[in-house]
Amino acid sequence: MNEQNTGADTVLGKVYNLEQALELRRKLKQEKRVLVFTNGCFDLIHPGHLRLLMKAKEMGDFLLVGMNSDSSIRRIKGKGRPIMPEDARLLLLCSLQMVDGVIVYDEEIPLGLIEALKPDCYVKGTGWLPHQLPEAQLVREYGGRIAVLESLAPFSTTKIIQKIRSLPADFL
Repeated sequence: MNEQNTGADTVLGKVYNLEQALELRRKLKQEKRVLVFTNGCFDLIHPGHLRLLMKAKEMGDFLLVGMNSDSSIRRIKGKGRPIMPEDARLLLLCSLQMVDGVIVYDEEIPLGLIEALKPDCYVKGTGWLPHQLPEAQLVREYGGRIAVLESLAPFSTTKIIQKIRSLPADFL
């Protein structure tokens, strides 16, 4: 279990470490159930995230969400990010009905997790083409499926932050 969270693992029972996720994978395979994996920062969860997670859940039996650690988000997005700390993002994701489990990773791209878990279906959101994903070759090599979902909501955490920052001081 993630030692740094604020109880999301014990209260909601959805936080997995790698060992637990591997055991889950073994069990799902044995039961011939489909593991769906998606990942992201999930900083300021918005309707685009929710749509992605709802659609991803429809693609299999168990939706495991990989969530970037705070340090990996800082490497990807720069100083000042994440807005929401890891504990808060974990709790938010775990509280969503369509999310069956969450695993935190410190890589910028979860290649190690994907290689270890070999999810049946790997899901990404709008803005990606399968050939652009560094993970795509790995997923294809083990016989997994890649699904790139279109978002009905044109939201972006970065754009939301930019909009808030552009508001007049007296608004805040």
